[in-house]
This record gives sequence, C-alpha cells and structure tokens, in this order.
Amino acid sequence: MNLAPLKFASLAFAASAVALSFAANAEDAAEAAPPVEMTLAQAKADPDNWRPVDPENLFIFDTTKGRVLIEAFPEVAPKHYEQFSTIIRSGDFDGTSFHRVIADFMAQGGDIFALKGRDSGLPDLEGEFTFRRDPAAMPLEATIGPEDTAKFGYIKGFPIGTQASFFAEMSVDGMVESYIPHCKGMVSTARTDDPNSANSQFFLMRGQAEHLDRKYTAWGRVVVGEDVVMAIKHGPDARDGHVDNPDILKSAKVAADLPEGERPEVWVERTDGPLFLAEMADKDDIDVCSLPSVPAVVGE
Repeated sequence: MNLAPLKFASLAFAASAVALSFAANAEDAAEAAPPVEMTLAQAKADPDNWRPVDPENLFIFDTTKGRVLIEAFPEVAPKHYEQFSTIIRSGDFDGTSFHRVIADFMAQGGDIFALKGRDSGLPDLEGEFTFRRDPAAMPLEATIGPEDTAKFGYIKGFPIGTQASFFAEMSVDGMVESYIPHCKGMVSTARTDDPNSANSQFFLMRGQAEHLDRKYTAWGRVVVGEDVVMAIKHGPDARDGHVDNPDILKSAKVAADLPEGERPEVWVERTDGPLFLAEMADKDDIDVCSLPSVPAVVGE
C-alpha cells in the first residue's frame, strides 16, 4: 500500500494555523550565519578553533537551486544515520523532488515512491526523538547559562536541548535526556501520525519549529547552503505547501564515496574552542535557535 503521500500527515496544518504559528517563529528564528571571513587554509591552520567534518558524515545534496552540504550526527540517531546513508548510497534519492515546502517552516523531500513507484525497501524506523547522554563522556561543549543547570548548549556545532547535567546523579543510568532542537538549518525526518513510521522522507528546516522537538527525529544540520534551502520553491499555504513543478534533488552522495580530490572539504568552527566559548560568554538567557548557525568553510 502506498503511504508516501501521507508522510508528514501530522503536520498537515490548516493554512490559517500555519500563517499564525510560523509568522511568530519567523521573526524569532535565527538568521543564517554571516559570511565567514576565513579561508579553508586559515581554518586548517587553526585547529584549536576549527575542525574537519568526517567525510562519512558529510552528505552532498545537489539540487536545482544549488548545493547543500549536511553534517550528520550518528551518535544522536544511529538508526536514522544508517538508513539515510544507505538510501543515499543506493541512488534512490537522485531525481526526487522537494514536494512540500512551507516558506518559513521546512522543505520536505525523499518521496521515493512518487518517482520510482516503489518504496526504499528498508523498514520503517522507530523514533529516535531523544538520546541518553553521559555529561562526563559527552559534555555540552558550550552552554547557555551555568554548566550544571544549562538546558541548552552545543556539541560539535549542533544546538542541543537537554536535561540539566545534575539530573545524571539521580538517574539509574547516570545519564540525561537530550535532543537536537528543530532550529533553522537542522535536518529531520518526516513520518505519519505513527511515531515509528519514518522511512525515507526528510525535511530541511527553514525556520524554528519548537513544537516538533522530541516528536520528530532530527539527525543532521546544514553546514553549507542554508541560502540554497531558503531558495527552494515553496508551495501555497492553501495547499499545505505542496508544490507544482518542484525543485529537484538531482543527486545525493556521501562525501567519503568520492575520490579524495573530488570531495568537498568542510571545516566547522569548534564549539569547544576558545573563539566560540568567548562568543558564548554573555549568552545566559537566550533561545539557542535565535543564535546564528555555527559557521563553516568549504573547499572543493
């Protein structure tokens, strides 16, 4: 049975609700990070403040609007990382469309059935909406507010929402519940009303959507190409963002599968580096999604 058109059904808001809820979010959502006055060579020469993205975790989405580079976070959602890596490597995403795009919300794609008349052939995934985190082994690299009580911070450039670290002392496993919030630039997974129905469809965040947090599995973030994501053709509110003549994901690749000389090399500002920590020093009471995306530089 073809369930593909039902994906994201639980987000099928009426047009008026979309307009009301996302207009407010759009005003508060983080803007894309300003262009970084940093070359790849300079970043590589400053490893205290910049780090390379592992090519196994770097997904290359070439769209009709341009290139989007996504860094995945396998430790947060390992099953989703494995499945999306597998689909990308199969070539099944190539030629699929961004069939549902809401202006200040998200761009949804990955409907393999609509293109090929079959699904991915992989099982639906159990939700990985949150993950258990050992504050000692996987600490927040930068925090908003005091470290022991912080509810938001960063790990590897990703915004992170979390229980305060002191809760680890009171939990059976010595860990706290954490998650990737749905900030602008995050990559998450579409599903039906069944929380364990995610398969191949994904969405790229074009604004903040706090109401999705801990209900949808976020597993990556756009490190290069937020402007491309924002340029993807969006649909009318009256049709819940469904697009006529949509933009296309021409090809999707894992960077590690390309010859070393042909793959993009991406370095991201370290969120445990002295530069970023100095920038965060006065951020005591602020929505993590209101902050600019952690910057990156890329060389082809």
